[in-house]
Amino acid sequence: MAFRALWRASSKLATAAVVVGCGTYGVALATTQDPYKAFKISTAVPVRLFRNTYTAAIIAFDYEYSLLGLPEGSPEKLKVKHEVHTRCARRLQELCFRNGGIYIKLGQHISQLEYLIPVEYVQTMRASMLNRCPVSTYDQVCEVFMNELGMMPHEAFAEFDPVPLASASLAQVHAARIHDGRKVAIKVQHTHMTDTATVDSATVGLIVNAMHWLFPSFDYRWLVEEINESLPKELDFLCEAKNSEKCLDNFRRSSPHLADYVYAPQVYWGLSSSKLLTMEFIDGAEITNLNSIQRLGIQPRDVSKLVTQTFAEMMFKHGFVHCDPHAANLLVRPLPTGKQSILGKKKPQLILLDHGLYKELDFPTRTHYAALWKALIFADEKAIKENSVKLGAGEDLYALFAGILTMRPWNRVIDPSVDHLVIQGKEEDRSELQLYASQYFPQISELLRRLPPVILLMLKTNDCLRAVNNSLLQGSSLESFLIIGRISAEAVTEIKMKQKKSFWSSLSILLEEILLEVRLLGMQIAVWLLQFRRALSN
Repeated sequence: MAFRALWRASSKLATAAVVVGCGTYGVALATTQDPYKAFKISTAVPVRLFRNTYTAAIIAFDYEYSLLGLPEGSPEKLKVKHEVHTRCARRLQELCFRNGGIYIKLGQHISQLEYLIPVEYVQTMRASMLNRCPVSTYDQVCEVFMNELGMMPHEAFAEFDPVPLASASLAQVHAARIHDGRKVAIKVQHTHMTDTATVDSATVGLIVNAMHWLFPSFDYRWLVEEINESLPKELDFLCEAKNSEKCLDNFRRSSPHLADYVYAPQVYWGLSSSKLLTMEFIDGAEITNLNSIQRLGIQPRDVSKLVTQTFAEMMFKHGFVHCDPHAANLLVRPLPTGKQSILGKKKPQLILLDHGLYKELDFPTRTHYAALWKALIFADEKAIKENSVKLGAGEDLYALFAGILTMRPWNRVIDPSVDHLVIQGKEEDRSELQLYASQYFPQISELLRRLPPVILLMLKTNDCLRAVNNSLLQGSSLESFLIIGRISAEAVTEIKMKQKKSFWSSLSILLEEILLEVRLLGMQIAVWLLQFRRALSN
């Protein structure tokens, strides 16, 4: 009986996929003016549609059949569920690699959603998605140059290396020299991205929606919606170039104390288009390469502090946030001015790459998000609840929201101790978090459905930054949380001062800020004492 029900469900999924997929396929063919592109769509889409449908049906069948009749919460069910998650994650991984295009982007997005989806999926995608991106041939690169600039690479540049330096899901990067001898990096979009992007988006959305219809607890429609919104912007490299300039302008205007420490490559507008981006070539160490950073005379701890400061300023003060800060998109080099720290170490400069994915936080969202992080750092339970509810978590899921933001269970979130949010990196900490996520999986799905899309991107950004800082420091740092506490508190104070209604309200805000500074100083002293004790014990 169960087999028949699952077979009927899989048949419905297949039928729906064929109907909607063929409709989208027909629209794509009808709207394209390029015969070659039409041919590629006509040959690629049916194959991808079949793969999607088959993989989704197999995954759905595996979950339902393997877990059928097992008691909820039993050790046997937990063991089988882990095995099913692992099998299905590999199936999804294989689907992403075989289809390419936006499927690689989807897999990369999944790999950065630690503890928001089963850990087996995160680990499987993270192990491969950044290392097995497609590579366009030199002929395909030349095709993009002719379409965008009307000339071949060797005509546009004095030198052009046909072997890419790196390849990502949407594009690959080549080194070149312009005619005055300056070295540049050229980002060239993969030709297949725009050929089938519309149809791929529609079929991915169809499969996810169909899976949710068949199995209501499977609800990742928000992920598809986010990709559908962000992908067109990421495919427009002129938009990316404008984002990079706006980002630096924000630091010059709103965070001048950091303006020299944050940099993005200069754009050569005359040699750029929506699918071709020519930028200044910058030598630097990848943000998680500790040996390279130390060879440059820079302390990894200083880099971690700069990364935290940079993104805290973006989130809480600028409201314009780079939402893809994974290791490949962040470089570090010595500050060009040659400034050094008190200990004689070179000060770092953070280089931000890949500005395709930015999000703007409107004033109310930025206000509540800054106030929420301030409350989290200072374990203010009332303010945590108030601002979580205002951001959409609701009266029932605010504690879960706080747990996802900090990766700590609620009893640790509201613990008044100085290091209450620090994850020591121990195996028991990680196991606790995984158990926490697994235990509240339905509630997490509901929370993600409620939260505004921009906050979902902030969760992803937090996950990326957490991974970077963990690599730099081999664990989380209390100093990072103090920086977040200070900048979020400054942002809240600035907002309150703009809204002040009288002299007395301004005075009250200033007194509150003084008390906060005293508290932060006390926490900083506690950090120094902890570091001193650890140094003595070692």
